[in-house]
Amino acid sequence: MSWLDLYYRLPYPGRCLAASLRGFSLDRWRYGAATPRLVEEALERESWNGFEWQDYQSEALAAQLVRATEHVPFYRRLWRGRTGDPRRLADWPVLDKESLRRDPRAFLTDGSNPRRMLLEPTSGSTGTPLTLWRSRWTSIAWYALVEARMRRWNGVARGDRWAVLGGQLVVPASARRPPYWVWNVASRQLYLSSYHLAPETAADYLGAVERSKASYLLGYASALSSLARLAEEEGLTAPRLRVVLSNAEPLYAHQREVIERVFGCPVRDTYGTAELAGAASECKAGNLHLWSEVAVTEVLDDDGNPVAPGLPGRLVATTLLNGDMPLVRYEVGDRLALAPPDWRCSCGCRLPLVASIEGRLDDLVVTPEGRRIGRLDPVFKGDVPIREAQIVQETRTRVEMLVVPAPGYSPRTRAELGARLAARLGPSMEVEVREVEHLERGRSGKLRTVVSKLPREEVRS
Repeated sequence: MSWLDLYYRLPYPGRCLAASLRGFSLDRWRYGAATPRLVEEALERESWNGFEWQDYQSEALAAQLVRATEHVPFYRRLWRGRTGDPRRLADWPVLDKESLRRDPRAFLTDGSNPRRMLLEPTSGSTGTPLTLWRSRWTSIAWYALVEARMRRWNGVARGDRWAVLGGQLVVPASARRPPYWVWNVASRQLYLSSYHLAPETAADYLGAVERSKASYLLGYASALSSLARLAEEEGLTAPRLRVVLSNAEPLYAHQREVIERVFGCPVRDTYGTAELAGAASECKAGNLHLWSEVAVTEVLDDDGNPVAPGLPGRLVATTLLNGDMPLVRYEVGDRLALAPPDWRCSCGCRLPLVASIEGRLDDLVVTPEGRRIGRLDPVFKGDVPIREAQIVQETRTRVEMLVVPAPGYSPRTRAELGARLAARLGPSMEVEVREVEHLERGRSGKLRTVVSKLPREEVRS
C-alpha cells in the first residue's frame, strides 16, 4: 500500500494534519529570517530605470555563464571544442526540454547534493515531465518575489487566510460527498481539489471558502471560471474576496469577466515556470510586469532570430535566480510578446512589460496553407452559454471543438461557435462542434485550450 493510499484512508482531520505537516516543511524551505528584507528590496527595485536593470542583469548573467561553463557538467561537455565565446550569450545554443529531462543531474553545479535540496518535479501535463532542484536560498529568494509582487501588489500578505483551487487530489477521486478540500494550518490555506467541481458540488466549494474566511483565492483560470459560472447558473452567493489570482494557464477575457462579476473583486493574472525561467504578474493598471531578477528573457522567431517588441515569438530564458541548476538559453515552450522598452505603466512600476502571453508553442492550429493560429479565445467572447471548451486539431484539415454546455445552450449556439471558429481558420478547414459532459485535464489538473494531434515538428515547423 502506497503512502497516498494510506493518506486517503485517513479521516478528514487526519488529512488536514498531513497537509499541515507538509505545509510546515515547505514553509521552512520557502521563508526565513531574510524574507522581510528581500521583500522590501524587491519593492525598491521596481523604481529602477532601464540602465540600472541592465547593470543588474549584466552582472548576474556574467556570473551565471561562468558558473555554467566551469562548474556544470552538461555545459562543460558542450563547450569542449565548441567555437564561440562562452561569455557572450548569443554564442550559446538554445537548450531544449528533452536535454534537461534526459539528464537533470548534469545541470547541477559541482558539489551540489540533491538530497539537501528541494525537489521540484513537474507534472508533465504537456508530455514533458521534468525533475528540478533548488537550494533553500533560491527558494527563499523566489518566494520573497512572490510575496512582493503577487501579494503586496494586491493588498494581501502571507499571514492572511487564503484558498487554492488546484489540481492536487487531496481527496480520493471516487469521493462523492464533501469535504473535497483540506485545511493547511501551517500556510493558513484551504486547498480545494478542482477534480470534484460540478453543478451539484459548487455550493459546497463556495461554502468552504466562506467558512475559511479566505481573503483571496488562487487557481487555474479554467477552474476559477468554472466555479464562477456554476455559482451564477445555480443562483449561489459567492464570498466577497479582496482579489483572485490566476496562474498556470492563460487567462482569457471571458473568464476574467465572470470571475470578477461573481466574486466582486479584481482578477490578477500571473505567469511563472517551475524552472524559474521567467515570471510576471499583473499590476492594478492591468499590465503584466516581468520579474527581471529571475531570468534574462529573449523572444525569438522560428529561425532563432530576435523578434521586434510587440510581436509574439518563442520564449527563451537564461535563469539568474537559481545558481545551483543554471539553465542557459532554455526554450520554455511558451509564446509571448514583449512590450516596447519605452512603454510606461501608469502604476509607476518600472519593471519591463509583457504585451501578451500567447500560450504554449504547441497550442496552435495549423491550417492546410501552413498558417499557425493561436489565441483563439475570442471565439468564446460574449455571453456564450458554455462552461468550458477545448479545440482539438485532428488532422491538417479538420478541427473539433468540444464544449460543455451551460443552461441556454442550443443548436443556434453550436452553429454560432462553429461559424466563429471557421471564420478564423478559413474555408479549407473542416470545423465540427461537439457537446461533452466534461473535458479531460492533464495530471496537474490544467486544461489545455488547444490540443493538436499533429506531429510536434509539424506544429512548430
